[in-house]
Amino acid sequence: MKFTKPFQVPADEIEKRTRKIQAELARNNIDGVFIVQRTDLFYFSGTAQNGFLYIPVEGAPLLFIKQYLPRARSESSITEIIGIRSIKDIPGLIRDFHGQLPAVLGFELDVLPVNDFQFYKKLFKTTSHVDASGLILKIRQVKSEWEIEQMEVTAQMTSLTFEYMKSVIRPGITEMEFSGMFEAFARTIGQGGKLRVRNYQTEGYPWHVLSGKTGALPGLLDSPASGKGTSAAFPVGASHKKLCRNEPIMVDMGSVLNGYHMDETRMFAIESMPEKAIKACRACIEIHNAVLEKARPGVTLGRLFDLSVKMAEQLGYAENYLGVPGHRVTFIGHGIGLELIEAPFIARNREDCLETGMVFALEPKMVFENEFPAGIESVFQVTDKGARLISKVPVGIFVC
Repeated sequence: MKFTKPFQVPADEIEKRTRKIQAELARNNIDGVFIVQRTDLFYFSGTAQNGFLYIPVEGAPLLFIKQYLPRARSESSITEIIGIRSIKDIPGLIRDFHGQLPAVLGFELDVLPVNDFQFYKKLFKTTSHVDASGLILKIRQVKSEWEIEQMEVTAQMTSLTFEYMKSVIRPGITEMEFSGMFEAFARTIGQGGKLRVRNYQTEGYPWHVLSGKTGALPGLLDSPASGKGTSAAFPVGASHKKLCRNEPIMVDMGSVLNGYHMDETRMFAIESMPEKAIKACRACIEIHNAVLEKARPGVTLGRLFDLSVKMAEQLGYAENYLGVPGHRVTFIGHGIGLELIEAPFIARNREDCLETGMVFALEPKMVFENEFPAGIESVFQVTDKGARLISKVPVGIFVC
């Protein structure tokens, strides 16, 4: 089975998103937003061609394309798509179409490089410049039914990939070899390969394989870029350690199809897994299932985090849960969608509430220093009735 059908964002999706951001702009007294970052550009226009999108608080959005105009017109349902030679032409084109430039213009200041922002400030010299990134991310937190459908398809692809892992894992191959095998398989059935991450300090990669002690380092869970890694310079992902029989192997796989991500972790072992590790993995699954049971609209994110910590303590894993002492993380889940890691976070002291349509990667994990990691990660959707798993990989331990 391959997931390579033609793909296009429906026009009504783009229209709904445009109306939502325009409503947010109006509430915050912002006259327009200038979108540059590729993921946001794709979200609001349906294309990720080299271009810029201006959405006014009222009226039609203007999509300015440098490269490649024919493809942008075939991908995007936006009516006003304009080819440009230089970005310097944009203020004049906005004035010609809308009659004036915005007095207050929003930018994606969470990701926009300082030098670029200084350039845009000079470009729109009569304008006040403000941060609109929070408004954009707020809208993107809640997924539409169509977006959920796209993530369902990505989940089907990753389920097949985990099944493939079971068939090829064996002792003697390195973590990196194993990751290369299942990544190559995923690419043949549709995996896009390029994982989108918003934080410039975070690495997006699909080859996270941690076997035995390589997954038992202090700070392992500090960020998605943790791990022993492939080199001393950039210590992320799989290493050149060989897989062995009778040891815990954590596979944390990020994947993307048509822009929509999945982030899933399952524990593997070859022939058998030590009893201590099996019990820890089962405890993580118990915490995972308990959080899903309580995840429903109106529940605060902090409450879910506290529930997981309390359960870890009751199960006897207070010292190992979310890392070793001094290096513990303070979250157990993150939003996911067009980027691998999105807001909001299921984290300590978070008072914001779950809403219908939010999608999270839930990842209760443990670290046994200098021994092994344990954990699980699944993607779930918040519905009116509670949590519903989007992940299709069985919730369990894979002993092959």
